[in-house]
Amino acid sequence: MTFSLIVAMLVAVTSVNAQELYLGVKGGINLSNFSGDLEDADAKVGFNVGLAADYEFMFNHAIQTGLFFTTKGAKYTESFEGFSGEVNANPMYLQLPVHYAYKLDVSPGTRIVFHAGPYMAVGVGGKIKLKGSLADVVSGEGSIDFFQDDWFKRFDAGLGLGVGAEFGQVLLDLGWDMGLVNIADANNVDVKNQNAYLTVGYKF
Repeated sequence: MTFSLIVAMLVAVTSVNAQELYLGVKGGINLSNFSGDLEDADAKVGFNVGLAADYEFMFNHAIQTGLFFTTKGAKYTESFEGFSGEVNANPMYLQLPVHYAYKLDVSPGTRIVFHAGPYMAVGVGGKIKLKGSLADVVSGEGSIDFFQDDWFKRFDAGLGLGVGAEFGQVLLDLGWDMGLVNIADANNVDVKNQNAYLTVGYKF
């Protein structure tokens, strides 16, 4: 009984010590596009930056989250309300991912990280830049707010997955976010965010 109690205590202490919370900063580049009714749109380059949290609740198992400022969007041609020309959509979001991560040790201080899970995002700004002609008469450029009424919704959510590496306190991550929410505000129009990203970071 005494031996069993000692073993139980050692397991409990080991379990507590294995639970670690790390905070860090991340930033990098995005390659985003739209899917759905705008599937012929061209991808555009953007960026992401934010604060990350990594909770290792068990050896080599973690929950990864954080709060990130990220740009998305696409480039495409469109015709509406007399306008015909090029559209460059540049929405900006605050995004909260919650991923399960499995970490594989490859050498002392170096781990490969596989992660996947949902995300939620709220639009905080951005513009739609227009370049073309109005009623085939007036040519020029202009812009409108991406999240103005009757255009696009602010809420977005979806699933993400990725693979990264930890080199001590230095982080490298390559991932993909697939939007599952129709962000178009117009009836009978389906538009979803798609975004690939490459980030580097540092954990404290």
